[in-house]
Amino acid sequence: MSANAALNARAAGVAARRFEGRLAVDFAGISFQNPVILAAGTAGYGRELAGTMDLEALGGLVTKAVSPDPRHGAPAPRVGEFPGGMINAIGLANPGLAAVRADHLPWCRDHLRRARTIVNVVGSTVDDFATVVAGLDDLAGHVAYELNVSCPNTRAGGVEFGADAATLAAVVRGARAATKRPLLVKLSPAITDLVAAARVAVDAGADALTLVNTMPGLAIDPEARRPVLGFGTGGVSGAALLPIGVRATWLVHRALPALPILGVGGVARATDAVQYLLAGATLVGIGTAAMQDPRRPGQVVAELEAWLAAHRVSQVSELRGALEWPG
Repeated sequence: MSANAALNARAAGVAARRFEGRLAVDFAGISFQNPVILAAGTAGYGRELAGTMDLEALGGLVTKAVSPDPRHGAPAPRVGEFPGGMINAIGLANPGLAAVRADHLPWCRDHLRRARTIVNVVGSTVDDFATVVAGLDDLAGHVAYELNVSCPNTRAGGVEFGADAATLAAVVRGARAATKRPLLVKLSPAITDLVAAARVAVDAGADALTLVNTMPGLAIDPEARRPVLGFGTGGVSGAALLPIGVRATWLVHRALPALPILGVGGVARATDAVQYLLAGATLVGIGTAAMQDPRRPGQVVAELEAWLAAHRVSQVSELRGALEWPG
């Protein structure tokens, strides 16, 4: 079976309540009321933002990372800004599987009726990913898992899971065996061949990709002659990441047109989201812009609705992969 046929077969097996309207989209068999979601690491587990924005107006959110055991994260300072965006080294801090299972995901289940919840999964070893998925899979309320394979594999000397084909395949196969829910694989823009990594992920059982994670970078305080982050290096996000993420989305969509893509990186307005959609994304994540202004995601939804009306586009899905350039 081809990669595209396998994707279509898996999506057909996912049952979900359907949404209607100009902004409604289908992603890996799951219906979203609109394509705008909050990116992982910027939305907590939902409850943290419930008093600052209307989560139910969005397509959904990707939770903060979940690892088998609690992680304290990187030393402070963890975030720094520069003219093109933000650099951060949070270190995947999270309360661990048991706390997320007992407290955080039940809140999403009980309070989010229209917005979809996707759980971001991380680990220090290949088996950690399957452990988290298996530990959460009997709970109701979340629709999919996002495997963050951009974090380092400590048993392989710090190599990113997604940068090694065999390791990437092992991570996805393990998670696939633990759930029937859709699996998204989140890849780093620093991977040499994103298309090859995408094929490996799909062949191992992934239903979709998140493109892209932050770009590795280093920001230095000239006066102190030290990095601005306590960890030293960090991940670059914000406006500077927009063309990188759009290009990655276009490259993978051109090679695997049936593969659902969540486009992330630099989205702050409706026209940024449209770029990702034209490049081949179905969903679009907002991260840094939401942290800077919690009103932004809801505004992007409204702006996107207005953009479609102004351009006489009857359904947002019509934009997917409609870039008028052969490359």
